[in-house]
Amino acid sequence: MVNSKWSILLVVSCSLLVVHCLAQDRPGNKPPLLPFQVNPMQQTTDEQMALQFFQNRDYDKALDLYERLYEQQHGAYYYYYFYCLTETRAFDKAEKLVKAAKKENGDAPRYTVDLGYIFYRQGNQEKATKLFDAALKDLTANQQQVQDLANAFMSRVENDYAIKTYLRGRQLLKNAYPFSMELAALYERMGKDKEMMDEYLNLVEYNQSYLSMVEDHLQSSLANDPDDIKNGIFRKTILSKAQKEPDKPYYAELLWWYSIQQKDFELALIQAKSLDRRLKEDGKRVFQLAQLCVSNQKFDAAIDAYKYLIAKGKESTFYDESGYELINTRYLKTINDPVPVEKDLLSLEKEFMTEISTKGINSKTLPMVRNLAHLDAFYLQKTDEGVDQLNKVLDIPDIQPQARAECKLDLADILLFTNDVWEATLLYQQVYQDFKNDAIGQEAKFRNARLSYYIGEFKWAEAQLDVLKAATAKLIANDAMALSLLISENFDPDSNTVALGLYARADLLDYRNKEDLALQTLDSIQTIFKEHPILDEVLYKEANIKIKQGKFTDADTLFGTIVKDFPDDILSDDALYSRGLLNENQLKDQQKAMVCYQELMVKYPGSIYVIDARKRFRTMRGDKIQ
Repeated sequence: MVNSKWSILLVVSCSLLVVHCLAQDRPGNKPPLLPFQVNPMQQTTDEQMALQFFQNRDYDKALDLYERLYEQQHGAYYYYYFYCLTETRAFDKAEKLVKAAKKENGDAPRYTVDLGYIFYRQGNQEKATKLFDAALKDLTANQQQVQDLANAFMSRVENDYAIKTYLRGRQLLKNAYPFSMELAALYERMGKDKEMMDEYLNLVEYNQSYLSMVEDHLQSSLANDPDDIKNGIFRKTILSKAQKEPDKPYYAELLWWYSIQQKDFELALIQAKSLDRRLKEDGKRVFQLAQLCVSNQKFDAAIDAYKYLIAKGKESTFYDESGYELINTRYLKTINDPVPVEKDLLSLEKEFMTEISTKGINSKTLPMVRNLAHLDAFYLQKTDEGVDQLNKVLDIPDIQPQARAECKLDLADILLFTNDVWEATLLYQQVYQDFKNDAIGQEAKFRNARLSYYIGEFKWAEAQLDVLKAATAKLIANDAMALSLLISENFDPDSNTVALGLYARADLLDYRNKEDLALQTLDSIQTIFKEHPILDEVLYKEANIKIKQGKFTDADTLFGTIVKDFPDDILSDDALYSRGLLNENQLKDQQKAMVCYQELMVKYPGSIYVIDARKRFRTMRGDKIQ
């Protein structure tokens, strides 16, 4: 390619030589070429070749071409021509170029920077500094001029002078435009995180309408922070601002936004309440935060939020809804405890019954009815009461189809719990037929496939699960993929399903809260099969059953066995993460939990648990700035 370009250049050069010789025989000077007389193909070729030489850092060859191109069109090629001159140390020629351009362009300050750069390259730092300072001094209250000069300094990697330019421009313009966004970007490039944060906050203070834009920039910057340095600086900075200047609500807004980004819901709630009071809001922000806390299983923060909304009084917009959600959240907190206290379960049952009795069964109380049915059936061994509660709902003639389907799924779950497999599968199938294209229909199909797995119909279950892998609901797709993988990976080579059948039976026993029988079944698998792909699954299931029984030390040992004996299996990172959580929350062994999280980050860097493990590790280490 290069040789062909040189051939073209040679032919063109010869042609020019002939024209020149002919011109010698004519009287007078040769007139300059008019724009339409310039060969565009030749110009394009020269430009392409020059750029290729420039990119390859062959500045001597690029210089000859850019000199010719610059003569044809000054503005387009000044930067390249100047750069080639300085890189080939043709400083005298570069100085003449800059002075001519400066004269031609009305003494623009950026050319003073280029002159200073020439002296800098010659080793005359003192003269360069004088010229840089002169360029700053010559600045006027012109936003575009400030921008141009700052860009000129940045192009010569004089970032400190670029900062001085913006700050000088801010002063000259009397803060009519603060250049905060430009300064923030420059500080970030230089690794000056504190200064970057200050400029973003300065921009919000200058005009609160920039708040969303600042949040977007901060989100991008803080996400790229593997060592958590930027996050620590920002947290400290914004906390200080919010505390020292409580009359400026935008600081509280930023702190609220940041707390949610970091899933620090306790701090987010403090700010949400403060903003609700200060701005005389109707509680919507607090209510939305409460719902977010529930979805992230931060039940204490959600309960606090709902209590705050209830305390606002019956006239409050969210008073009734908060009352419903408060009891439902207390229910979720209780059943998410590995070993829920019976006294708490009975207290919840009483609260549910009182609320439902007082307010009747309607769209608002329906979630409470469903939760009460689940509580009775799965935790208080009152399956008949649970079935009755749901049947009362299904007997309502004008119940919404979606609500009816949800109650049918709950009823099917209870029937499966009581070993009424036939009725359970009929209900699952009904919901699927009614909502084939909706998420609830896909959920019904998954539960029916899981039922088939429980009773040993593995091939049929696997076929249904393979379809559900493409489900629109991500959670259903993930659950389907996990169960399908469990089935496919644990068939023996001769299609023997004894081990898998025993495991599925233990899984069903665990579902029915028959933990001792489930453990006996799992033990039998280890006795019969000394080597089998399902053994890590067996240990993992045993560990989780031990947690349900409150035998946390036994569970810790089992998780440790998986990590040690099955380091390359699919459950190894799950076991390590679960072990970390167990030591952090139940065994209260912070050091051991940190070891687990650190081992997870090192051995399984691609694990889905790494982000949370890193956050937990840093929090326990004390990195989180309060």
